[in-house]
Amino acid sequence: MAGPHTLAETERAVESRLSDMNLDFEAMAVTSNLFRAANAVRNHLEGTVLKPHDLTWTAFVVLWVTWIWEEVETRIIAEEGGFSKATLSGVLATLEGRGLVVRERSADDGRLVIVRLSPAGRRLMRRLFPLFNQQEQAVVAAIPATDRPGTAEALRRMTVTASVPR
Repeated sequence: MAGPHTLAETERAVESRLSDMNLDFEAMAVTSNLFRAANAVRNHLEGTVLKPHDLTWTAFVVLWVTWIWEEVETRIIAEEGGFSKATLSGVLATLEGRGLVVRERSADDGRLVIVRLSPAGRRLMRRLFPLFNQQEQAVVAAIPATDRPGTAEALRRMTVTASVPR
């Protein structure tokens, strides 16, 4: 529950308020609950795993993308993380100041900046990610194990559909 009303109360109030409109209430429920779930999961992971390591969600995403791709251009980090290059620049400055990432100009194209984890950044991610995954397991525990592959696929399809330029 977020705020003074339960999700069910909110959904009933919305349907009542908008009942005279020709709307797809199931589509509305899916997208609004997806938004609520994403925010709740993000807040949970920030509070349980990231905050004790003095990391924001955005900083963690930067570390994650860099950890997975090893050496990656800043534009790719911004695209995969879903944030602006300006936001990324500030986060990278903080992470670099903490000795977790290294930024270098591309040898092939001096206009491009390549990011990689420092040894300390790799050690942090190897320690941190199992804790992160434990909390991922905790937040999906409400979904039966047999439903999780279908749920993940449905969310992938929604992501692809929403990412197509209109």
